[in-house]
Amino acid sequence: MEDAWVYIFFLIIFELFEIAWQYSDTLYQILEKAYRYYSKSIFVFLLMHPSFYFVLFVVLATGRLNISMIIIIAFKIFDIFMKIELVRKLFIEQKLSVEMESLLHKRIYKIFFLSGILIYTPLLYIALM
Repeated sequence: MEDAWVYIFFLIIFELFEIAWQYSDTLYQILEKAYRYYSKSIFVFLLMHPSFYFVLFVVLATGRLNISMIIIIAFKIFDIFMKIELVRKLFIEQKLSVEMESLLHKRIYKIFFLSGILIYTPLLYIALM
């Protein structure tokens, strides 16, 4: 039980790190920041998502791979690969639909950035109990 709280604490820390580097007013600005890391190396970009690796560590350390863990891992993989695909389409291929272009410049609510903590923390708690 005590280990669960330590894992949850570290997940929150890693999520706050990801919030800090991604925090922006629009999706376009988030993708610009992601592209800076992506252009250095795909590995640098992937290392900017420590909560994903931490969740994999928790699975290995606890031996628990239940539906909650699978949901967390699936959401994290979807998030990372969606960013990669959007960065490629926007900055490398420069081929985006008109609809997507308009979505990129819409304002993002601040609560959006806390969604990782609000979703993954309870899921991790459920997975470890």
